[in-house]
Amino acid sequence: MVPERMLAKTVTAMPVGDHLVYEPKWDGFRTRVTTGPTRIVSKSGYITNQRWPELVAALDTLPDGLLLDGEIVCWRDGRLSFDALLRRNTASPRRARGLARTQPAHFVAFDLLREDGEEIWHQPLRDRRQRLEALFAADHDPHLDLAWQTADPDEARDWYEHLTDVGIEGLIIKDSREPYRPGKRAWYKYKNLQTTEAIVGAVVGSVEAPTALVLGRHDPETGELRIVGRTSPLSPPQQRDLAPLLEEASSGHPWPGGNAPALGPSRAAPYTRVTPDVVVEVAPDTGVAAGRWRHSVRYVRVRPDLSVDEVPQGLDIERRSG
Repeated sequence: MVPERMLAKTVTAMPVGDHLVYEPKWDGFRTRVTTGPTRIVSKSGYITNQRWPELVAALDTLPDGLLLDGEIVCWRDGRLSFDALLRRNTASPRRARGLARTQPAHFVAFDLLREDGEEIWHQPLRDRRQRLEALFAADHDPHLDLAWQTADPDEARDWYEHLTDVGIEGLIIKDSREPYRPGKRAWYKYKNLQTTEAIVGAVVGSVEAPTALVLGRHDPETGELRIVGRTSPLSPPQQRDLAPLLEEASSGHPWPGGNAPALGPSRAAPYTRVTPDVVVEVAPDTGVAAGRWRHSVRYVRVRPDLSVDEVPQGLDIERRSG
């Protein structure tokens, strides 16, 4: 049995209390891996071994019967590079082998859910962490890393304030007494920048050179894809990154032809509908009106590791769960 991923809910202040532990929030691809045989399983449930040959080789050195939860990251010039991960996400097997040599990835393990074939995710985090640390105490491949963890709030604040320069997004806070709770949003995330996801439903400008994105979310009551916002103008590099992923919609698009909403300094403008299957990360502010973000939102990056089903509904910052 492979349990669902345990999730985190956003907080606007760092929780402090007995039994809490703190970990960096890595800027990477959330991934679970098994050994014996090695399988690298994406957030969406796909086996992605061909994208990460160096990680397959590294994980093959671990004992059989493990299930690890963690993050795939890439380091470039001393900081985490999400762009390097995006290149790997679309690389052919041959290209992935080349990138594995020139831009290697690392797997950062932060939880141990199965050991020697025994399910241990129901045990307290402190016990799972001890077993994970024992696993990493022995010599291991340099592509495998153990996530940092501290019970000291002052050390955690220092991480939060000073690790942004290397691409750490904030903190994940966990209760050391808790079991792994599949599908539950029972951890906390305290981010330097509050971001969320949306679906690209249309673009301002052409599909080949989009100047802004018209964002959609599914209505929590009806399930319909509705316009919830528009990004501020895209830079030329952002346009080049997005254009190959977008496809002009044919028939059956849920939105009629029309204009992108006027937001802030941006005037209403004609939009081109696209197939609504591309997920992007954006940074909205708190202003909402008539079921939309009131101001234009900042585009952060494309999220090919997420499906449209994983995007929050309505104007929620994160997806609801039990």
